[in-house]
Amino acid sequence: MLPPPEWFLVGFITSFCIALLSRSGIVRRGAFVILALSAGTGWAGWHASQRLSEHLPSEFEGRKVSVSGYVCDVPSPGNFHSLRFSLCVTGWHGLPKQKAAARPMPRMVRLAWYGAKVSKLPAHRLMLDVVLKRPHGTLNDQGFRYEDWLFRKGYRATGTVRAAEPDDSVLCGLHCHYSRAHTELARWVERRFADAEHLPLIASLLVGYRGNMTDAHWQILQATGTVHLVAISGLHLGLIALGAGLVFQRLLLVLPVSHLGEAARRRLLFGAVMLCCLVYALAAGFTVPTRRALLMVMVGGWSLLFARQRPAWHSLVLALATILFLDPFAPLDQGFWLSFGAVSVLICAFAGSLGVSGWFRALLVAQCAVFAGLWPVLQVFGQGQPLIGGLANLIAIPLVSTVVMPVLVIGGLLTAAVPIVSGVVTVAFDAVLDVLWYLLSALAQLPSPDLRAGSLEVVVLAFLVLAMICMPLRGYRVAGIIAILSWLGLSWLPAPSTNIPVSKPEVRIWDVGQGLAVLVRSGDKVLLYDTGPAVPGVFSSVESTLLPELRALGVHRIDTLVVSHADSDHAGGLALLADSLVIGQVVTGEVAEVWAKLGASSGFPVVPCLSRSEFLGELEVSYWQAPVANQGNDASCVMRLQHRASGIEWVFPGDISAAVESRYLTHLNKAARAQPRTTRVLLAPHHGSKTSSSLAWVDTLSPDVVIYSAGYRHRFGHPHPTVTARYRALGSRSFSTACSGMLVLAIAHNSLTIKEKRHDAPFWISGADQARAACKIP
Repeated sequence: MLPPPEWFLVGFITSFCIALLSRSGIVRRGAFVILALSAGTGWAGWHASQRLSEHLPSEFEGRKVSVSGYVCDVPSPGNFHSLRFSLCVTGWHGLPKQKAAARPMPRMVRLAWYGAKVSKLPAHRLMLDVVLKRPHGTLNDQGFRYEDWLFRKGYRATGTVRAAEPDDSVLCGLHCHYSRAHTELARWVERRFADAEHLPLIASLLVGYRGNMTDAHWQILQATGTVHLVAISGLHLGLIALGAGLVFQRLLLVLPVSHLGEAARRRLLFGAVMLCCLVYALAAGFTVPTRRALLMVMVGGWSLLFARQRPAWHSLVLALATILFLDPFAPLDQGFWLSFGAVSVLICAFAGSLGVSGWFRALLVAQCAVFAGLWPVLQVFGQGQPLIGGLANLIAIPLVSTVVMPVLVIGGLLTAAVPIVSGVVTVAFDAVLDVLWYLLSALAQLPSPDLRAGSLEVVVLAFLVLAMICMPLRGYRVAGIIAILSWLGLSWLPAPSTNIPVSKPEVRIWDVGQGLAVLVRSGDKVLLYDTGPAVPGVFSSVESTLLPELRALGVHRIDTLVVSHADSDHAGGLALLADSLVIGQVVTGEVAEVWAKLGASSGFPVVPCLSRSEFLGELEVSYWQAPVANQGNDASCVMRLQHRASGIEWVFPGDISAAVESRYLTHLNKAARAQPRTTRVLLAPHHGSKTSSSLAWVDTLSPDVVIYSAGYRHRFGHPHPTVTARYRALGSRSFSTACSGMLVLAIAHNSLTIKEKRHDAPFWISGADQARAACKIP
């Protein structure tokens, strides 16, 4: 939760009084630091409390409600024939007045309109019938967090559209008019350059619209570390400022000196350049990264023209303070840290540097400094640093700066002034982008090692590279280069197949929405039960959650991969997982189907789930499958883990139905007759579906803990209230990944401990008024 505002007020007043009354310079400076921190955190806290105060009442989740508002971004095509857009809400209809007045309703919502015939919205100002839910996303230690993204963007509800019609009664202010103008500009670019082969890149670089970018585009950009080229940032605005500065400087030279003094010329030049940058930023959508880049260019330009004697760090600190004042949520953006980190690294490399001359040498030094200096930042966000990215940027940045952007900007302005030349301009656009994209595609295909490094290694590397740049000692540089090249050479060696061991066995049940993925570790041995959901070409839990989590845990080898059955919510992303990690064996209830999902990656044993036992470190693993079931849910491979020293056991039944449950109970009674247990943890069969968890199953197993792995407010409605009531009647402790996030079950002093991720989640997720804290198992 957010700290009380009184804390910030007390800190501010106390530090102000100390700074005012103290005669010690050190004490006064310390008091001023505390004063600034109190003011800044208080300002950010106030903004956060305002955003969190917008609240969709729980009783309106899943119900159809009517809202009015205007579209506040460019609608873009989404998955499953949908149209996705943001709605700035101006009115809620049909709600009880006491409910609507009790707390502010969400002012901005993220919507999706599904339907094969939906290609555009009927108007900019709309009345919509929508079904909404509170912001919610999967919650794990690593991987992308949708709920973080929603809070950062200001979305306080998400939902789907059921009906839409124009609503001219919606008041259209400045932001509404701007949103409509930007949408029309994006559509104009699509119409004018519709025949262009590289239309997605043209729209992204000209007007900041990336809705037409495909997975193939993003894969190449990520593989070459050049995603920043299609995000309107300091590079693009810097080029606009440079070009505008050169043009207006030439124009000002025509004016007689007697008519305009030097100071006036500087002010006029600065105003003209900033106006051009502002126009481009508005045309590019005026997104958060664009606003941040505009402020940095503005502060840097002002310092360059009017305060040349001040340190280079002065402009950076001033820009940082300005951005944090105008946008306290900016640090939630990865781009915030990357942009300020890049500028800081470049200042270290070039401010007061000795002997860096020539454009190519300067570019090479800049790329090496940014590559090494930003690596620690990328690692904090769970991302790697593609080695080929240094070479790709060394080629792409000059090409974009000197050729691509000038051609696009001049061509765009020329087409707007003389529409008849759009055909010629389109050919020119494709010509320059063909060269850029060919080079990036070729570089993406080159073999590049997966640079493996711990946090300490990355920090040491960054420090070493920056020191080599800033310290012109030949012997030191030679030794540093040899050390770096030796370290890079080791990166070409095969990845280690050993895992970081754990002292005591633990079971991690990841939050993967409507699906299941469980990691079991004992010593350095690893077992993975199911891989979560995946939709080809849309998303994969393996990519978004499992691989980042496994990398963070130091898991390089999966000794046993158990795929309960081949349904997409249990066996998604199998081929990607097999390509990314060493796998000892695969145990599954549907061998043929799993073989098909593995495809070309199936170079290891895939064995059927037969009644047998084996050991995984301190844990005994037992498998069972119904003898008559050969496909579908009832073919699920049932797995049981036992830690005999503590008497703790886990049961993983997959998606078996009540009919198979009775068969397993018979098997279990025979197998476990002489094996006492103190604590039993059960994953509810089929996510808590009413077709499973029969009375006999619940009464016989009598679990101490039952866990439901299900999606938040999913259309299947898991877990079913009748099922949860059965377990609750026995006094079982119940958990749901939809409410708790990731669950970590470990053994400490021969007792079971359970840790819910939501308890250490950020305040916008774990706050009492947030959807996850209000989530209840039915």
